[in-house]
Amino acid sequence: MDLTLETRDGDGSTIVAVEGEIDVYTASKLRDKITELVAAGNHHLIIDMEGVEFLDSTGLGVLVGGLKKVRTHDGSLQLICNQDRLLKIFRITGLSKVFTIHESAEAATAR
Repeated sequence: MDLTLETRDGDGSTIVAVEGEIDVYTASKLRDKITELVAAGNHHLIIDMEGVEFLDSTGLGVLVGGLKKVRTHDGSLQLICNQDRLLKIFRITGLSKVFTIHESAEAATAR
C-alpha cells in the first residue's frame, strides 16, 4: 500500500492528512514532508491519522523526529487519531504521554 499526504491550513496550524500505511517503506515520504514544512516556517503541525491503516516502529520514529524538529522552533506536533488499534500502539509505547492526541480535526484546531 502506498502513502498519500495532503496538506491544508487549520487555524494557525498546518494539517497533514495521511492515508495508507506508515511503515519502513513509506515513512521517508512523511519525514520529507515534515522536514519541508518546518523548513518553510510551519512549526505547528497536526498529523491527521484518520486514514492510516498501519503504523510500525519506523513510522513512530518519524513522528517523534518530527516532534523534535518543531520543538527546536518552539513549535508543536499534534495527532488526530480515533482508531483503537493505533491508539493502543501509542499507549503501549508510552507515546500517548508525549503527543497530544485528538479525536477529530475540529478538536485539534479548537482554541
